[in-house]
Amino acid sequence: MTHRGSCLCGAVSFTVGAPLRAIIACHCHQCRKQSGHYYAATEAPADAVAITGENDLKWYRSSQGARRGFCANCGSALFWRQDGSDRISILAGSLDGPTGLSIERHIYCADKGDYYEITDGLPQSAGW
Repeated sequence: MTHRGSCLCGAVSFTVGAPLRAIIACHCHQCRKQSGHYYAATEAPADAVAITGENDLKWYRSSQGARRGFCANCGSALFWRQDGSDRISILAGSLDGPTGLSIERHIYCADKGDYYEITDGLPQSAGW
């Protein structure tokens, strides 16, 4: 199954020609700062992701070991990639249409905001 996605303004779009991993919800400080809540991301082999509008895709080095991809026009968070990895995380909200995916677990729950509770009964870990 091919999945498609884009940023809010459409300047950056992508197709994924490989199966997507179940969604992991990340509640770490960085994910919350960038998204305004928490990240919900899937993952695929990087070479299976074809990006259109790469001139509008900007990468921000958010830590020594990873960077985050976003649209320079509308600010939509789209990707997270660990240095040296052959895989890329894709923000679930950027995918178009039904995905058939669901959240499988929550990570970095020790960093979650105090304004919400995680009550879905899925596995939670304090860190990765």
